[in-house]
Amino acid sequence: MTLRTSRRAALLGGLAAPFVSRLAAAQTGPIRLGTLTPQTGAGGPYGPAMVKVAQALVGEINAAGGVAGRRIELVSEDDETNPDAGVRAARKLIDVEKVSAIIGTWASAVTTAVAPLCWENKVMLFTVSGADSITKLPHQGYIIRTQPNTYLQSATAAKYLASTGAKTVFALSAQTPFAVDSYNRLSDVLAQGGAKAVGDVIYDASKTSFRSEIDQALKTKPDALFLNSYTPDLAVILRELFRAGYEGRKFTFGYAANAKLLDTVGAEVAEGLISFSPSPDLDSPAFAKVRAILGAEPDPYSCQVHDHISLAALAIGKAGAGTGTAIHDNLRAIGDAAGTKITSAVEGLKLLAAGKAVNFEGASGPCKFTPAGDIEGCRFRFDVAEKGKYRLLSLI
Repeated sequence: MTLRTSRRAALLGGLAAPFVSRLAAAQTGPIRLGTLTPQTGAGGPYGPAMVKVAQALVGEINAAGGVAGRRIELVSEDDETNPDAGVRAARKLIDVEKVSAIIGTWASAVTTAVAPLCWENKVMLFTVSGADSITKLPHQGYIIRTQPNTYLQSATAAKYLASTGAKTVFALSAQTPFAVDSYNRLSDVLAQGGAKAVGDVIYDASKTSFRSEIDQALKTKPDALFLNSYTPDLAVILRELFRAGYEGRKFTFGYAANAKLLDTVGAEVAEGLISFSPSPDLDSPAFAKVRAILGAEPDPYSCQVHDHISLAALAIGKAGAGTGTAIHDNLRAIGDAAGTKITSAVEGLKLLAAGKAVNFEGASGPCKFTPAGDIEGCRFRFDVAEKGKYRLLSLI
């Protein structure tokens, strides 16, 4: 070897060393996951609990040795229930924090806005949003939704309304990506049950009064109103319906009819409001764990975030790599019907390390997904507001 060749080799080796060091660190350092949840805005009542559950579960996994000897680091951002804020936060999680997955997006508009950033950067996106349009995006398998989609939710709502004897239903809907799809599906299923959708109005949820929209609805003399709302606008609508003397059925989504709503409008105004939501698996040890973490009855979204963290960790454990692509490629294998049924990520990671197959069922129920990324099915619960409290009516 000439002196010149020797010097070149030494130079190249010196340049390569930092690269090799960075690569080794990436393969052995912490695995970063990000939560992008609504700490403020219309979804603000849910975001803090979702993050609390995610933090507790990551702590449990790390205390048990992490994933393949690597710790998980959780980075949390507030999407403010706003698409623009969500995009800014997602860019930080992806570009600065270098997360492998974004977990817990709540509002459909936020999920729709951040989804392209995820699939373009091969970052897995786990969401609790319901709009049908989300999994119709060209996401290349980088979206997994544990929340039932609009098609399933609206059909369930319509069947229930028809079963209660409702014959004419009018929809008042906040302007969201799922407003039109919800009404169309509601109309079709009501007709199958001998009832009829008599009209709908899509409104700007930022308004301080909806009297004109309510007047338009009440002109049709509906015996039921389908209120496709968020908590702040639902509070205004309920007050105005109360003042208008409306005595028909009032039906809404569970995420809008929360404890904050009862505190805001009072027992008399909310009386008789029926709400429905996806039901967690109330008999699951994972559900009991989430309840213990929160010290209260969990909402569906906190249970789903428990499952998001578990699915990501188990997919990484199966792959032996902490990238978004590794999660993408191995996630469905975590629900192997032939594998050992598990409800705990820690338990599953031990089995995977021993070369065994696992069948994960979480706090929200079985985690089986369609090719598009939708959950295949779930239970629903129906509650009614009575004397300032919610009472369970039925589980389906």
